[in-house]
Amino acid sequence: MSGLRLGMTHEREGGHECFEDNVGNRLRAERASEMTKLIAIIDDDDAMQDSLRDLMEAAGLVAQCFGSAEEFLQSGLHRQAACLITDILMPKMSGLQLQARLKDEGCDIPIIFITAYGDARMRIQAMREGAVELLAKPFDHHQLLKTVRAALDMRANKL
Repeated sequence: MSGLRLGMTHEREGGHECFEDNVGNRLRAERASEMTKLIAIIDDDDAMQDSLRDLMEAAGLVAQCFGSAEEFLQSGLHRQAACLITDILMPKMSGLQLQARLKDEGCDIPIIFITAYGDARMRIQAMREGAVELLAKPFDHHQLLKTVRAALDMRANKL
């Protein structure tokens, strides 16, 4: 899946402010403001991406999926996303490597890790480096949403 770039154009339509993203989606100003709550999802499993995006959208959040950490970085959304949900074990760049890279770049995005292969050492490393949480697959969807909301609150309090 390709990453959505949130470059917006702006105009007035029928007395309302409207925005259009680079793929032609028109949004009224109220909807566009939700873009500040963009949840970026990185997983090399398409079914997991779809499931997580559906869950976020059902909760009223905007989500964008990426098949790799590299794809996410290339999208430019690492500076705009309000929260990142990422798998740990992925080909090429792992979730932990991505966390280190974002930290090196001064990108302070709250990160929630999900993994089917986590161990205590991995959890300690992720949390020590500032992860919000590490959830083992399969995880409870309610717990994930609660964690996402906590991450969004943390982000809002930093701004």
